[in-house]
Amino acid sequence: MLALQPALKFNGGGHINHSLFWQNLCPPGEAAPPGGALAAAIAAEFGSVEALQARLSAAGAGVQGSGWAWLGWDPAARRLALGVTANQDPAGTVGLHPLLGIDCWEHSYYLQYKNARPDYLKAVWRVVNWADVGRRYEAAAAGGGAGK
Repeated sequence: MLALQPALKFNGGGHINHSLFWQNLCPPGEAAPPGGALAAAIAAEFGSVEALQARLSAAGAGVQGSGWAWLGWDPAARRLALGVTANQDPAGTVGLHPLLGIDCWEHSYYLQYKNARPDYLKAVWRVVNWADVGRRYEAAAAGGGAGK
């Protein structure tokens, strides 16, 4: 069992992360700014959506090699928090319920952005499904986890 743990973490994490990632995205015409309780929490924690985007993009740009940048719910602190994980490690490995995951592996952006990850991280905000992130936030803040 111990020998299987790295493969389970990598492959299971990849499935978990990508399942969330696809739900976190929407066509550009359907992307609307965050609203309601999520917008209020973002303003309280980061000052503005733009400040959140800048900080999470910087965190994603700083991922060494391949990994993920996360906006998550920190259940211990009961607030929004940012995190990064290496490879396919899920947000839970850094103590977060995932709300928004940004794939920072080259396969996510190389065909369009080549090695310019910061350009990808700037563009990805045009397709964030804030309605999905908001539902996850409300479930997590209410104590029901981040949703699936």
